[in-house]
Amino acid sequence: MRASLSLAALLALPLLSGCLARAAVDVVTFPVRAAGEVVDVATTSQSERDEKRGRELRKREERLGKLERDYDDEIADCEKGDERACEKARQTWAEMEEIRASLPAPPPDGD
Repeated sequence: MRASLSLAALLALPLLSGCLARAAVDVVTFPVRAAGEVVDVATTSQSERDEKRGRELRKREERLGKLERDYDDEIADCEKGDERACEKARQTWAEMEEIRASLPAPPPDGD
């Protein structure tokens, strides 16, 4: 009985050594992989910053377009005598001016 147990242990030894070697490699390479992921997360490439800025500009331009449409409707109601629409138009205009100030200047005409 004892001999068969020893034989089984000897036969399993090569299998276990492969598992232990792989585990050792994983333990040794883990800090390097973890550090690489941290650096990757911590750094933002120029193209990623450009994409983010482009998304922000598009959102502001979309908001400005919506405000301009709302302002046109509010002015039309204001001209019909709706004082509440006049007040809303003033507030909308102020928000439009804030957004315009944060947008880059349009390119000059080719004239």
